[in-house]
Amino acid sequence: MNRNGMRLLMSTMLAGVFLVSASTAALADCAVFGSASAANSALHSALQAAQSQSNGGFSLNMWATIVDRDGTVCAVAFTGGARGDQWPGSRVISAQKANTANAFSLAGLALSTANLYSAVQPGGSLFGLQESNPVNTSVAYAGPATNFGTASDPMIGGRIGGVNVFGGGLALYKAGVLVGGLGVSGDSSCADHNIAWRTRNNLNLDHLAGVGGVSGDSSRPDNIVYDIKSHPFQMNGVSAGGWGHPQCSAAATAIAASLPVVQ
Repeated sequence: MNRNGMRLLMSTMLAGVFLVSASTAALADCAVFGSASAANSALHSALQAAQSQSNGGFSLNMWATIVDRDGTVCAVAFTGGARGDQWPGSRVISAQKANTANAFSLAGLALSTANLYSAVQPGGSLFGLQESNPVNTSVAYAGPATNFGTASDPMIGGRIGGVNVFGGGLALYKAGVLVGGLGVSGDSSCADHNIAWRTRNNLNLDHLAGVGGVSGDSSRPDNIVYDIKSHPFQMNGVSAGGWGHPQCSAAATAIAASLPVVQ
């Protein structure tokens, strides 16, 4: 083998080692949620318990996704008997929500996807955010579909990307440390938020005591905010605090005010 051939071989080998190492490093952070099987089982149980309660929506079946701090998908689950029992489009939306809540939360500031709604509207302080960080379609739509929502879901181990700016995404904190994000989708956006909140609580990943937020409620720092008032020149109205979310139903609004306090 000549010198150029040897250089090419070494470059290829080093690239392979780097890719394996990068993949291992990315997956390592999912270990905080347990093995893929354990994480899927825990997420399914927590989601099912949350969905079975009154959440102010349509009582539809749900999808949920967990990502780690690097945005790597760690678990995907659904509540129905089969993957077609909940909106197929909500699988990727749940992953977007998980990615968003993780991507825009910090150790000292938790932002739910619901908190971002008003800020990304035209004229809002974060207008354009929803166009950033696009979904990684090669991760989102990999097959086979028969594995969707199981411990072998093709999204697991990939960085999903995506930004979603309505209710259903929450950052996850374990023992006060930000470890990733949770996304829930399949009902009204307000019910999604309530279900996500209860799912996080069921997972014991709501250790946000002392973490700041924009809700105005230190016991629920990243709770959904219903402060959008009608405005004669703006179709969507105006949020008094800049972080508001539209109301979906009176029931969902009332439930949000009494969700479990964070730990």
